[in-house]
Amino acid sequence: MQLAHDLLPDATEMGPVTLAVADLDRMIAFYHGGLGLTVLAQAQGTAVLGRRGIPTLRLDQDGTLAHAPATAAGLYHTAFLFDTAADLASAVNSVAHHPTAMYQGAADHLVSEAFYFGDPEGNGVEMYVDRPRDQWQIGPHGEVEMGTLHLDPNRYLRDNLTESGARSVADTPARVGHVHLKVGDLATARQFYVDTLGFAVTASYGQQALFVSAGGYHHHVGMNTWESRGAGERSPALGLGEVTIELPDHDAVGALAERVRDRGIAQAFDGAELTVHDPWRNRIRVTSATDAG
Repeated sequence: MQLAHDLLPDATEMGPVTLAVADLDRMIAFYHGGLGLTVLAQAQGTAVLGRRGIPTLRLDQDGTLAHAPATAAGLYHTAFLFDTAADLASAVNSVAHHPTAMYQGAADHLVSEAFYFGDPEGNGVEMYVDRPRDQWQIGPHGEVEMGTLHLDPNRYLRDNLTESGARSVADTPARVGHVHLKVGDLATARQFYVDTLGFAVTASYGQQALFVSAGGYHHHVGMNTWESRGAGERSPALGLGEVTIELPDHDAVGALAERVRDRGIAQAFDGAELTVHDPWRNRIRVTSATDAG
């Protein structure tokens, strides 16, 4: 059982995701021209994209890397959260018309409505909107009830796409709501993300999938073994470069750094930012919202 002081603060949120990419221009074209993110900064081999000045995605070009096999640990998808159904419909409509987008499906998850695409280099992309929290159902063991129900994309766009949203993607808020990872096994994942980092379990599905969060959110991090059961540490490859977790202040980051150190896990901590690797060598950077702002 987790003690209260071992839990991440309720105000925890996900920050920008970093991807290692082979073709920077092509990836910018997808995330800017398709998803509608703004290019906030660009230098040789690197671009930072986001909305309203808030970074959500960093792209780092590395021509020396190749794609990992599908059975490797790493990124399953980055999930971009929109404020309203109209905002989501506008972005989905734009991505659906982008020539490099790979549509993968849509689902009603009870707590959210989501659409899935693959980017030009095969990284998973979820775009979703949450239902109000008072509509979420909590099971007898305190877990959030989630499902995968049919969601008709054409009907969703007919019901929610506005004339202005069809013309262009508005610069409305969109942030990383959660990150879904491929891992080798869920017991090890739980030891790291729950027992060490301090997320709480919000839903679990046997040995297939685990969802964890802070503050009662349906999930900030999802993990599955659907393709990657038994996977070991990642080798350098295209795809996930870094996941960012934003805590409310420096004290919270410091408390987590102390807990990670006490668990005997290697870390880098400069007093403001903490960097640690999960058991599959996914790099996790922990910052404070004070610095992000």
